[in-house]
Amino acid sequence: MRAPRGCRCENHHVTEPCTSGGCLCGAVRFELSEPAERAGYCHCTRCQRRTGGAASAQARIDGATLLLLAGEQLVSSWRHPEGGFEKCFCSRCGSHLFSRNPDDPSQMSVRMAAFDADPGVRPSWRAFVAYAAAWEPIPDDGLTRYDEAKPRD
Repeated sequence: MRAPRGCRCENHHVTEPCTSGGCLCGAVRFELSEPAERAGYCHCTRCQRRTGGAASAQARIDGATLLLLAGEQLVSSWRHPEGGFEKCFCSRCGSHLFSRNPDDPSQMSVRMAAFDADPGVRPSWRAFVAYAAAWEPIPDDGLTRYDEAKPRD
């Protein structure tokens, strides 16, 4: 297990993307070997119920770049009986951390709020906008919108 590169908020330099993160209680820690390159919002009803918000902000990564530094035994996952990506969270504090395709481990997303500081990537799309919460209109922010899932790059 490698030591983190020092990307915690107090040490983060604005010029480099943050590649470390973890859960609210600090028991689960991770680092990416490469910065995230793409990010977006998901407005599906599953993400709404899972997060308690109108959308989930997530950075897509290659799963091979994720290294769990601490708390691997605390990472639990759940998959909807109808399929979809597994949702991974800290079993101690409940923090949402990742989602992953159980059939293709290279397909993963990290929840933007799980990073210690600025991951250096900005959301560029909104997926499942056909299911957007009526109580929080989607802002007119110019991001590409998809009624259903965003096609995989």
